[in-house]
Amino acid sequence: MSPIQTAPRPLVMLTVCFLAVGLWQIGEGSWIYAKARFAQLLLQWAWARTLAGETAAKPWPWADTYPVAKLTVPSMHIDLIVLNGAYDRTLAFGPGYSESSAFPGSPGTIILTGHRDTHFHFLKRLKRQDEIMIETPQRTSQRFLVQSSQIVDARTASIRLTKGGNQLTLVTCYPFDTVFPGGPLRYVVTAIRVPSAPLRSIDRPAGREWEARGGSTPPM
Repeated sequence: MSPIQTAPRPLVMLTVCFLAVGLWQIGEGSWIYAKARFAQLLLQWAWARTLAGETAAKPWPWADTYPVAKLTVPSMHIDLIVLNGAYDRTLAFGPGYSESSAFPGSPGTIILTGHRDTHFHFLKRLKRQDEIMIETPQRTSQRFLVQSSQIVDARTASIRLTKGGNQLTLVTCYPFDTVFPGGPLRYVVTAIRVPSAPLRSIDRPAGREWEARGGSTPPM
């Protein structure tokens, strides 16, 4: 009976190293995802304080950012608080507003950025004519419809900042599922502002209830 052959020691060590790195990557990815999810809960609370009139409401005492808008995609049940500043330390907790662009609620091009593997992972599922809503601290809402998506090279491409238009640009890294982050490619979604959808008759309270809320009696 021949003895059982064991694998060479260097091969065993190499296998252990690969397993350790793999487990570390899985753990790090899970931590990033959990941190992003938990942060949004704190940001929702800060957003509620913002709507109540608090200026630059910090989500936690040591934060160097604060909510400036709320982004929702109704068809995908996306509900995200947008933070001031498109910096790495900000994007770890939520999508960020690029301060060189138009402020949410103002005319011009609004640029929001987010990480491809957390908050802006949904960008790859957006389709033309999908609705995106932006809510401002003044409780006003802007409605945008997706017009296009494209892959660009950050080393050569630039976003044109229109002052008189009403455009929303969402930017994230690309490819979405790569294991090698930090490449030059970006996935850019462009949406155009449109008038808010009119209130449908089935959404309106009828008769005296409608009048009590300050509206005129709907036609019969």
